[in-house]
Amino acid sequence: MSKVVFLFPGQGAQTVGMGRSFFENSEEARRLFETADDVLGFRLSRLCFEGPEEELRLTRNAQPALLVVSTAAFRLLGMEPDAAAGHSLGEYSALVAAGGLAFEDAVLAVHRRGRYMQEAVPVGEGAMAAVLGASAADLEAACGRAAGGTVQIANWNSPDQIVIAGHKPAVEDALRIARPPRSVMLPVSAPFHTSLMAGAEARLAADLDKLSFRDLRFPVVTNVDARVVRTGEEARDALKRQVSRPVRWSASIELLAGESAEVFVELGPGKVLTGLVKRIGKGRPKPFTVWNVEDWDSLEKARRAFHPR
Repeated sequence: MSKVVFLFPGQGAQTVGMGRSFFENSEEARRLFETADDVLGFRLSRLCFEGPEEELRLTRNAQPALLVVSTAAFRLLGMEPDAAAGHSLGEYSALVAAGGLAFEDAVLAVHRRGRYMQEAVPVGEGAMAAVLGASAADLEAACGRAAGGTVQIANWNSPDQIVIAGHKPAVEDALRIARPPRSVMLPVSAPFHTSLMAGAEARLAADLDKLSFRDLRFPVVTNVDARVVRTGEEARDALKRQVSRPVRWSASIELLAGESAEVFVELGPGKVLTGLVKRIGKGRPKPFTVWNVEDWDSLEKARRAFHPR
């Protein structure tokens, strides 16, 4: 029997207006936003619904904002998957959904995570770029030759999409050297998942050690190892090592596919992860089935599909 996997997006998926239709149509969603506002001590909900985009994009804001919207989408869909995975920040959303981490703890943890990441490299000095159609070997060679600071592979997203990150001049120089068919600078404010995040990782690890982690109701595939975890301590350890190491997304989806996963549901704004799943599954005898739940209309469609009357 094919298995259903829930996917939770990471930073870069944020957009002004996200979560508003959940808030307007659901008391449970309103409570989630209000709880986040109380935990953080500022109106995260207003930032989600009204912006400005420049403020929402900042790491310390985008991370809790995405977690709240993804958690609302999960709870409103009203079902549990066979497994889950989250891209970078999205791993926290997956763990909240699986019962491994309390929502309130996760909101504060990712707000601090974002602040630590931003403080590790000041705004404007770091960059990330998605590279399409270049070989991993060519990109690694370009990163090794680039001038202007540190640049490394940060995300192995799909067979034909790799993200590089580091100091902005070095990222730009690596792109010049590699000359890929296509590249896109990402709307993020820090070079995540590189060695430049080592200081942030150490600060976050101390915070995570103070939190209560519980065993998971369903398995989650971690970014850092592309392997299944089921216990709270395994989840904590993976999060502690995640910040300065690459996201192994393609390997994570391949692992899930090897466990009979065929249906993937993205919970949160955008369709980045379902797009990557399609790329990873290209050429398979049976294509993956993908859904996204990002607003009330897409939620209703998914509800009808998974809960037919």
